[in-house]
Amino acid sequence: MTELIRPILFFILITLSLVAFFVVLKALFPQRLAKTSALADLLPGRAFLVGLVNFLFFGALTTAFLGLNDKFGGGLLVIPALFFITPLTIGLSFGLGGITQLLGQRLAPQKPELQRTLWGTLALGFGCLLPIVGWFGLLPYTALLGLGAFIISFFYRLPSTS
Repeated sequence: MTELIRPILFFILITLSLVAFFVVLKALFPQRLAKTSALADLLPGRAFLVGLVNFLFFGALTTAFLGLNDKFGGGLLVIPALFFITPLTIGLSFGLGGITQLLGQRLAPQKPELQRTLWGTLALGFGCLLPIVGWFGLLPYTALLGLGAFIISFFYRLPSTS
């Protein structure tokens, strides 16, 4: 029984730490997360494809450099691998932050911003814990959608609301 309780508590703590992470991300970068969230809502197909292509590109480069490092040793090729995995990690963080904002807006539109972030993160976090469908469906889809929306947010101008 304790073997079951330990992973459950671990995932609950990870999800709660993600709530704090996305709250801080929203506080520090409100415009970037708002634009990422809006683009994930406005252009989901395009954002997913852009996220997929960039994930495969940066993932392949990182894997190649790490593979070459294992083959030839020395540890010097870890530096270019870190150079490629860093923007991917940043993009995934901001992308998932934007997706949690979008989920929060849809789940609790009348609530304050902090509660919307809380509900969006909890819904996404616990939804991704669902075996098979959450792990291999929801998590990759939302991560790639968010990554693509984050990348597009640097090049796309949202229509003005006035």
